[in-house]
Amino acid sequence: MNEPAPFWKTKQLAEMSRTEWESLCDGCARCCLHKLEDEDTGEILQTNVCCRLLDTQGCGCTKYMERQRLVPDCLVLTPENVVGLNWMPRTCAYRLLSEGKDLEWWHPLVSGDPDSVHKAGISVRGKVVSEREADDLFQHLVDWEL
Repeated sequence: MNEPAPFWKTKQLAEMSRTEWESLCDGCARCCLHKLEDEDTGEILQTNVCCRLLDTQGCGCTKYMERQRLVPDCLVLTPENVVGLNWMPRTCAYRLLSEGKDLEWWHPLVSGDPDSVHKAGISVRGKVVSEREADDLFQHLVDWEL
């Protein structure tokens, strides 16, 4: 007997339940990194500096439900805004699905393993410094494939 297709293959982003929507996050935490924009070219420059609320080992927000109050520029992703966020990692499930692509093999919904994103080297685990410890962001530019 055939298994039903997973929800991310049958539903549009706007049709997903809150639980389904939240489960799309692979836990890489790349969206929690500070980015700089080149004023002349519009190019997004990546840093290895993360939000002060990020658990750098678990790659999750330590104050997820309060994040917007504590960090006013923290962007809450929605089906409406995710399409225009060109700074989101190319591997981000929200971005992939909004572009009509499938999830990566290491995504926990595909692999069944919540640590697969870390094992595949996709997450920021072990690669970042908290904004509490960083000084000039220009001293923390990285050239990671996002």
